[in-house]
Amino acid sequence: MIVLGRTHLLRSFRLSSRPFATAMSRRSNPPSPDSSPRVAKKPRLEYPPLEAEDYKNGLMLAPMVRSGALPTRLYALKHGAKLVWGPETVDKAILHTTREVDPVTGVISYHGKSKAIFTTHPIEKPFLIYQIGSADPELAVQAAKMVMQDVAGFDLNCGCPKPFSTHSGMGAALLSTPDLLCSILTALREAMPPEISISAKIRLLPSQEETLKLVERIVNTGITALTVHCRTRNMRMREKATIERLREIVQFVEGMGRGIAVIENGDCLGYEDSKRVRQVTGAHSAMIATAAEANPTCFSPTPLRDLQTTFVPGYIRLGKYLNNHWSSTKFCATQFQGAHENASRNDLKTFRESIVRAKCYDDLDKFVAPCTGEQEWTEIVEAIEKRGGQRVPPHPLEDVSTLVPVVQPAPETKVRETKNLGGQSEPPVDVTPSFETKASAAAPLLGLEIPPPASEPVGIVA
Repeated sequence: MIVLGRTHLLRSFRLSSRPFATAMSRRSNPPSPDSSPRVAKKPRLEYPPLEAEDYKNGLMLAPMVRSGALPTRLYALKHGAKLVWGPETVDKAILHTTREVDPVTGVISYHGKSKAIFTTHPIEKPFLIYQIGSADPELAVQAAKMVMQDVAGFDLNCGCPKPFSTHSGMGAALLSTPDLLCSILTALREAMPPEISISAKIRLLPSQEETLKLVERIVNTGITALTVHCRTRNMRMREKATIERLREIVQFVEGMGRGIAVIENGDCLGYEDSKRVRQVTGAHSAMIATAAEANPTCFSPTPLRDLQTTFVPGYIRLGKYLNNHWSSTKFCATQFQGAHENASRNDLKTFRESIVRAKCYDDLDKFVAPCTGEQEWTEIVEAIEKRGGQRVPPHPLEDVSTLVPVVQPAPETKVRETKNLGGQSEPPVDVTPSFETKASAAAPLLGLEIPPPASEPVGIVA
């Protein structure tokens, strides 16, 4: 195994600080090596192939449409994510793209007719899981072959309940067609080289018996890891995840003796909260979606606060540095929210409104200057380099196996004492704290602000 030194890494990954107008022109007409001032060498970072152990004892960034952009994934890695999932990409969509490598930044883009369908960078490859949306084994394999040189593993989306996915038989619709689901996983495993891992992300079925039967079939396809979103297909993000159902599933998978990693997804708020989740479920790892969409530093024991001053400016600078499409950077920046300590709400409101009104990176120079992004990029490279060619996160998780498992009993209804009102008793009032109340109480400790329940989440979680 070759582990490169810091100087070589920074030289390989450091990006040019050319004027922004020149950088923006690369999206529609990438420069040839002759027209570029310097051609970046392809980094030679060698990591061992992904194995089941790499999916264990870590916090993972969930696949999120729009929110799981390249800058977000890089920041998640910097702040402690062990592996990162890219947003779901439909098989047919990637098949009609052209792979282009920016000779200056090193960013790899799979361009469709009007925009990049998927972007990545070699620095994240050892940690990147590409999620495929598919309902056809042949198309899934073709899509995987298109991008296999740029990822460490593939994940089949079997959990997205959105109509754009299910109407074509993809996503959560695969839960109702287990033969098709397993045939796609089998085809991927047979077609991909052994160093490329295959995994699946599912939702719970209505009954535990049905879920265990499906899990058994999935494990037997030869996957390396299984992520279980602890909600059923009909449940939405505003409803509490039934994470207590996962412990039996984990034990069942472990009993099969395949060494498969089981990852919990649903209602994990961050590093500290992952202890509770892993104790309740016995899961080998936890995957974070909504909390990471709000604060990509939640993978750290000390997540950043006052994000509009401590995080968002750097995120925008990095986006510009990587030539991330402005609409993508803008969307993500408007989703970030952390606990407020020092910044005034008026200043935060002004900055947020400026982001919403901005039509390009230049419109925010006043708030994010100096707008080069070089420092942000260097810090990310150094953070990944510190892993020493291994997939060990910077903040190891506490071993909860020796602790007494947390059992979540059925909520106990607390009733206020009734009052006698002139011979009439006041009806009893249920004061049992809701899930949202408990989450909101814990969130400030994690540097998060949990918004009130919405009819639908902003980001689409696969």
